Amino acid sequence: MLHTRSLLLSIAIACFGLIGVALYLQIGLDMLPCPLCVIQRYLFIAIGLCCLAGAYTKPRLGAGLALMAALGGLYTAGKHLYILAHPGLSCGIDPMETFLNKIPTATYLPFLFHADGLCEDALAPWFGLSIPQWSFLGFGLCTLGLAWLLIRRAR
Repeated sequence: MLHTRSLLLSIAIACFGLIGVALYLQIGLDMLPCPLCVIQRYLFIAIGLCCLAGAYTKPRLGAGLALMAALGGLYTAGKHLYILAHPGLSCGIDPMETFLNKIPTATYLPFLFHADGLCEDALAPWFGLSIPQWSFLGFGLCTLGLAWLLIRRAR
């Protein structure tokens, strides 16, 4: 039980740490988030909250919900990478951005959830990888850890 709790807490801390990095990139380096970046922020927060809740209540439920969010994050980061690989595509000002910017969390916490950037701006390498590549890696590691936890607990 202790091992399960520490893995869930580690994943939660990592996800909240990645949100901290995103805020540093936004505020410190003036890299505005695009709609797909904002969706990835929501998903990292969802993973973190589900892992936190699972660590102190029902580990399998928390890990299962976090795994679903991590899979959604893999899809979103993959879509972001696809857009970057095909320069003719864009996720710029579209209905998704308008919708995201009207969600109450974007209204009350605009520094965290307001989408102002373009997907193409996330291409700047950071330690050799683009921001969506780092995000994809983060979601992938969360997925592996959570899947391992659920498979291990099932046996």
